[in-house]
Formats: sequence, structure tokens, C-alpha cells
Amino acid sequence: MSNRGEISLDSIKSEWNRVLDLLLDADRIAWLAFFDARLVSLDGNRLLISFADVTKLGGEHNFRAARNPKYLALLTDAIHQVYGIDVEVIEE
Repeated sequence: MSNRGEISLDSIKSEWNRVLDLLLDADRIAWLAFFDARLVSLDGNRLLISFADVTKLGGEHNFRAARNPKYLALLTDAIHQVYGIDVEVIEE
């Protein structure tokens, strides 16, 4: 899937477990940081993710300030490995 024109949010969602598997192989803590992220939108090269879930803890867990920047780098690398695209991950 290296042709950006073919990548949609739905196609990313359909293979998201492959991204998470790569993340788990790279760093279990990074996997824990993102495993319950909800994919919200893909606008160009910007992938918006959210941790809001009304079924968990009455809202969201927002650990953005505490999340190690290397975890985000590992996530974007895993996305690149699976889809062949470079994205900027934006946390909602």
C-alpha cells in the first residue's frame, strides 16, 4: 500500500492491528500508550486519533503530556512500515 492515493481512513482501520503488532514488537509501553486510540480522521498526511470513550472511566484518558515522544515516533514508523506513508499523528 505505498500509493498515497489509495490510502483512506477505512483502509488504515482495516489493517490497524498490524500497526499495533509492530508497535508491540518495538516497545510494549508504546503499544500500551496507543492500543485503545480511536482513529478519527485522515486529512492529507495528518492522522487524528482520540482516546475519548464514553464506555471507559466516564470519558477519556489524556496522558499526552506524560507520553514519551519516542512512542509517537515508534507509532509513525509502524504506520510507515504497514502503509508506506508518512503521517503526522495528532492527538485529540
